Amino acid sequence: MNSIRVRLGVLGLALLTGFTTPTAASAAPAAPSPTVEEQRLGRAAPQEILRRSGFDTVAPRLARELEAARTYGEARRAVTREGTRLWQRAVDRAQGRGPAGGDISRDDDRPLYWARLGMTREVRTWEPDFGLTGGQRAALLDELERTSRGQSAIRYPHGKALKRILLTGFDPFTLDQDIRISNPSGATALALDGTVIATADGPARIETAVFPVRWQDFTEGTVERALRPHLPEVDLFTTVSQGRVGRFDIERTNGAWRGGFGDNDNIGRTGTVPVTDPATQPQWTTTTLPHTAIVAADTGRFPVYDNTEVTEIPAGATEPVVRPDGPTPGSTAREGGGGDYLSNEIAYRATLLRDRLGLRDRLPGGHVHTPVLQFGAGNTTEVTDPEFVRNRLDIIAQVRAILRVASEGS
Repeated sequence: MNSIRVRLGVLGLALLTGFTTPTAASAAPAAPSPTVEEQRLGRAAPQEILRRSGFDTVAPRLARELEAARTYGEARRAVTREGTRLWQRAVDRAQGRGPAGGDISRDDDRPLYWARLGMTREVRTWEPDFGLTGGQRAALLDELERTSRGQSAIRYPHGKALKRILLTGFDPFTLDQDIRISNPSGATALALDGTVIATADGPARIETAVFPVRWQDFTEGTVERALRPHLPEVDLFTTVSQGRVGRFDIERTNGAWRGGFGDNDNIGRTGTVPVTDPATQPQWTTTTLPHTAIVAADTGRFPVYDNTEVTEIPAGATEPVVRPDGPTPGSTAREGGGGDYLSNEIAYRATLLRDRLGLRDRLPGGHVHTPVLQFGAGNTTEVTDPEFVRNRLDIIAQVRAILRVASEGS
């Protein structure tokens, strides 16, 4: 999918001109076509998921709001309102509040994913009478992404009575392999957002957000922008993604390398993870989660491993080698414990941000890989089944238990 492509200069222009109507002399560019990711919406499974959750009304509602907008400012307010509404609706549904809207299990993350794509498609292809610059459209898409992913809704109560935990999840991915795919990390984010867990040290409040599976968004700093304001105020953070079949992994080491696997826009990226101030960029970052305590605890039915393996090019060498016990001094990263895809990258970016903010010695944080969420045996066509739901619920419950152990062990 073509990513949002919002640069600081574009954002600055949008902020300066965002609430005015372009003059008649400004020729608005033609609206772009739907992206690869948005084009999947027309397939049968996404439409069934939207219909059976009641989320098929989300994009048409935004379309009506945009049609009624007479200025860019009105459109911006509509996008903010509807993006925020979508995130809250998805959280409420996952946590049992309000109507289910259909017979799809409430713990399902896919209604949020497909409804958001319907909304971004509406914004991307909208051609208002007053004209819309490319920068303004990009800013609208950026606002929609941030609000509908919970990134702008992270708030903790004042005072020190509660510990503060921050958790991130991901959208579904590899959808061209199986369009029905759900991502348990995204489902976990919805199930735990705003909840409080009891720990031996007292209650802990969890706030969550979800991130796209797109290289370009990461290049443009979506992770750092979302997490930077909150890392100094939290007591623990963990990025979460789907990993291996049948197991959890606490990833010990993260590598500064992109391996090129295609994202949700079918675009690959290979090379060093692009960050600000690359001259001081390390090849590796490490978890500060209490991995020993997490692995030793009984957190659920799936085994939990302390994964220390990496792939590196040793200092002075040219070919990559696998190291079961972590990187050697001076080596160049090729895979962290979590691989070389966006799950490794979000872990690398979050832990590098932790370190650059001077929080390494006091802030536990790192990456948790969940088991692959599997359908029941023999189900190759249905969008859900009892085993699929059970697996997702068990993964969510086990992540919650891991957070409790991590909080107590920190």
